[in-house]
Amino acid sequence: MELYHRNNKKNKKQEGEQEFRVRLPRGNQVFGRIEAMHGGKRMTVKCSDDKLRMCRIPGRVKRVYVRPEDYVIVEPWPLEGDKKGDIIWKYRKNEVEWLKRKGYLQNL
Repeated sequence: MELYHRNNKKNKKQEGEQEFRVRLPRGNQVFGRIEAMHGGKRMTVKCSDDKLRMCRIPGRVKRVYVRPEDYVIVEPWPLEGDKKGDIIWKYRKNEVEWLKRKGYLQNL
């Protein structure tokens, strides 16, 4: 008696093509590109709404290492949202290429 059901259908993806999910901003979140590092998990980020924000990496986002020119998702603060925000997601290289192809990063 088999405990697991095996699906023997062939994979329809072409060779070399990978399938992955890309996180997009929700609600008041915006795309951003890191301009400068200031130390202490603080950095200047140019956001897709044409604002320059001083952002930080909050403690709930563990082990995120960012460098200038990295693309991120920024969540503006409820107070002083035009000047400050939190970085909640960092995009990998293949995700940035996908976002550029789809036109999400046009104004950055």
